[in-house]
Amino acid sequence: MIFSVSAALLDTLVLRVVEERDSYGYEISQTLRDNLGISESTLYPVLRRLQRDDCLEVYDVEYSGRNRRYYKITDKGRSQLQLYMGEWLDYKGRIDAILFGGKGK
Repeated sequence: MIFSVSAALLDTLVLRVVEERDSYGYEISQTLRDNLGISESTLYPVLRRLQRDDCLEVYDVEYSGRNRRYYKITDKGRSQLQLYMGEWLDYKGRIDAILFGGKGK
């Protein structure tokens, strides 16, 4: 992809993926990689930051003799996601207005 993904947009995407269902890191990274080409090495600092900011909680589940760390969105994370999504719609509308004219598509 030619366009870079900002930190705020990456936070938004991670929160949205985890909002749908609790997920472990590799699963989240595969969703983002398949859709946007984002690597695991990019994802894990984002997960740690969102956890530190109380937007995500973690818990471990045993799987094949190992623990998988699952991420769960918090109430603060949901609020942050709603803020980000509103900002995204505004930003997208402004970009669309420039690219496509009028009020955007």
